[in-house]
Amino acid sequence: MTNAPTTHETPAPTADKATRPGEPTRFADATDGVKLAIYEYGDSDRPTVLFVHGYPDDHSVWEPVIALTAGDFHVVTYDVRGTGASGQPAKRGGYAMSQLRDDLATVISLTSPDSPVHLVAHDWGSIQSWAAVSDSAFANKLASFTSVSGPGLDMAGAWLRRGHRHPRKFARQLVDSWYIVAFQLPFLPELLVRRGVVEKMVSRSENIGVPTDRQIPSGRRSRRDAINGIGLYRANFRHLLTPRPTRAVCPVQVLAPTDDAHVTVPLGLEAPKPFVDRLCTHAIPGNHWVVEQNPTLITTLVTEFISTITQQDEDSR
Repeated sequence: MTNAPTTHETPAPTADKATRPGEPTRFADATDGVKLAIYEYGDSDRPTVLFVHGYPDDHSVWEPVIALTAGDFHVVTYDVRGTGASGQPAKRGGYAMSQLRDDLATVISLTSPDSPVHLVAHDWGSIQSWAAVSDSAFANKLASFTSVSGPGLDMAGAWLRRGHRHPRKFARQLVDSWYIVAFQLPFLPELLVRRGVVEKMVSRSENIGVPTDRQIPSGRRSRRDAINGIGLYRANFRHLLTPRPTRAVCPVQVLAPTDDAHVTVPLGLEAPKPFVDRLCTHAIPGNHWVVEQNPTLITTLVTEFISTITQQDEDSR
């Protein structure tokens, strides 16, 4: 599925980086030549947990969770193409789901070549990860998958097609997803980013339910990343219109924040059910950015799920 990844090494990761994320550990060349910035923490002899971020974040959204997990796992994360220290493709097709899936394979092959990884992803990181989780080529690469606020597009499209069975849920999700359609327009989304409108929208959604004295100010994300990330929506919209969902190749845990302004709980919890054999679901307190705001909750649920899956697999042998 992918060519052997090319790497450009920087000093090997050490355990004390677990609470001091900094420069990339190394870079890998994606199959189309885009450079991917990879970050590693903890003991590489331990089971690998791979975190994938969403839009319009970079890998740093996972820093609070990394600080809690790197003592027990080999932790890996990376800047998705077009964000952070990673390069960006020249054309829209560079953000297609197939390429994002290949990027994930490249990172896994480089950082955990001999053992499957526990994949944990948020928002668009989760959306693109579903493409791998539903691909038989990843059957030996993935031990488990925890999805936070990011349903697979094909699964979501199938769920939306069944909207007549749940009209109120369907209508609510359409209202919450208005920006997906807006991002298909030429020029306007980029203009909204440059005018700060998208960042203000993100700021409002990440402060839902947050006390006034703890709210996070807008303007902390990169406008370059936000503009590049629009390509994710444009290159992959067709998956919602003509969904072709396939079955998951590993156990899946879905976490659906109850105050998520972008993904409703019904969509998050119901869409995967027909396509996952070993599925664990939780509606959890928090908004769309719960991974950053409540890292203890996310860490607890992820580690418990990994422990349960590991024990079940051992018992079945």
